[in-house]
Formats: sequence, structure tokens, C-alpha cells
Amino acid sequence: MGRKVLLVEDEPNIVEAMGFILSRDGWSVASHANGETAMDEIRRVGPDVLVLDVMLPGRSGYEILRELRADAVLAGLPVLMLTARGQEKDRALAEELGATRFMTKPFSNADLRKAVNHIAGED
Repeated sequence: MGRKVLLVEDEPNIVEAMGFILSRDGWSVASHANGETAMDEIRRVGPDVLVLDVMLPGRSGYEILRELRADAVLAGLPVLMLTARGQEKDRALAEELGATRFMTKPFSNADLRKAVNHIAGED
């Protein structure tokens, strides 16, 4: 069975760190670095949880989240939104668009694990 998480993040070091943390916690981890093709990858992977960066090449995480929430099949997918810009307006926009949870970079390993497990309904 297993639990699948898709990391849509373009920083290789962050992908590597998150992948290591989450795989040690029992998650099957896939990653994708391009905002423009992210929706196709989300549909292909069929993750249980999506970790979505705000600033991506090709298309922003906000645009992806907006399309995701408008898609009847994917609308309920839990999304952890990540950003290096933790201003209140960024958090408010993420919530308005339907992010399940919002987290600013840098974050601790424990916070990442807790957030992903929480939005997956496993806390």
C-alpha cells in the first residue's frame, strides 16, 4: 500500500533533504521541479500528499494550487505549501487558494514530518 508524497520543488538540496526525511518516515517520495508541467506530474504520480513550493520555474505554486482546487478529481488532495517568503500576504493567499497548510523555509526536520503527517491525517 504505502504512502506517496510528491515534492514540487526546484531546489535540489531542499528536495534531497525533504526526500531523506520523509522516506525515513515511511513515505514513498517523488519529486518534480517544473511548475509548467507540475499538474501532469501530479496526475501521473497520484500522491497522497503534495508538497508545493511557491516559486517555481514556468508557473507559480499559487497558480498550480488554483488549478488543483478547480479539478474535481484532485480538489481534495492535501497540500503543504512552502515558501522562502513568509509574509502574511503570502500565507493569506495560500489559505485563500486552498492550501491545507503553509510553511516557511527554512524549517526543521521535525516540523516537516509533523506537517506532512498531519495533513495526511496521520497525527
